[in-house]
Amino acid sequence: MGAYILRRLMLIIPTLIGIMIINFSLVQFVPGGPIEQILARLDGGGDSLAAITGSGDAGSEGQGSSEYLGARGLPPEFIAELEKQFGFDKPPLQRFLDMMWNYARFDFGESYFRSISVTDLVLEKMPVSISLGLWSTLIAYMISIPLGIRKAMRDGSRFDTWTSGVIIVAYAIPGFLFAILLLVLFAGGSYFKIFPLRGLTSEGFEDLSLLGKIGDYAWHMALPILASTIASFATLTLLTKNSFLDEIGKQYVMTARAKGLTEGRVLYGHVFRNAMLIVIAGFPAAFVSIFFGQSLIIETIFSLDGLGQMGFKAVVERDYPVMFGTLYAFGIMGLIVGILSDMMYVWIDPRIDFEGRR
Repeated sequence: MGAYILRRLMLIIPTLIGIMIINFSLVQFVPGGPIEQILARLDGGGDSLAAITGSGDAGSEGQGSSEYLGARGLPPEFIAELEKQFGFDKPPLQRFLDMMWNYARFDFGESYFRSISVTDLVLEKMPVSISLGLWSTLIAYMISIPLGIRKAMRDGSRFDTWTSGVIIVAYAIPGFLFAILLLVLFAGGSYFKIFPLRGLTSEGFEDLSLLGKIGDYAWHMALPILASTIASFATLTLLTKNSFLDEIGKQYVMTARAKGLTEGRVLYGHVFRNAMLIVIAGFPAAFVSIFFGQSLIIETIFSLDGLGQMGFKAVVERDYPVMFGTLYAFGIMGLIVGILSDMMYVWIDPRIDFEGRR
């Protein structure tokens, strides 16, 4: 297993470089870079001087062009100074190499428009997204595994039929639509005002007791977690059921029953470990999927200031240090999660041998 993990770790480097090359190349063809954003604000009378003077060392990301829509009436020397300050006076290849050298040392630079380092910005926003992703994944597993086992044991019954109908409907409802429905019904829309409309905590949160803080946090996170759980809950339930049905029909289960073992002993002593292999081993990937895939929509609808909102604003504002810095960091996380999933397979079932594969 050690040699296999070492090979996978070595593959992270070329894979990550490939991801960065593709995205960096695509950005070169996207109009409206950060300098054009600043010039457009200046041309429109916006307060962009603070953004210019507070942007710090812009690093080497993004595109550079001398033709800007907002450059009318501005002296060329001013534009050239902006290009130099943001690093766009260098050719694209040099900017990319400088960027990768800084990222290899985990130096992600500073946001163009927020006067804060990318690392500090990510750490500031991460608790919201981690809370959403972690609790959604845990609740989905806590509901889906017992429900999937129950459906497998009563396959074809009325319970299995009506729960399958509910699951199919839940899977068919888009997450954003369900989130809006929850807001309308329970967050001060046309019906009830039970849960808060936005935010992660209430005003005066710091003055609450420990129990009060936990209750306030759960009160604010209830609807976002429910909205982000529904799709994964449906998929995971059916996966658990099908895994159990596949194992129940195998020869070793019939042998165990023939020996006189109780149904509970057969189910949880033999079937459970084999059937749960694919479900439990997929936990890291499921967490990352909820963490990255659904965070933008849910955070936007419920006004949660997390990584999804941050990434969306960075793309809109062409904040390249935030865009590429988070892409690099989360790309590493995603590749490492893939290795962790393989390690969980081996931990759950030692019969699996990745090194013996050809």
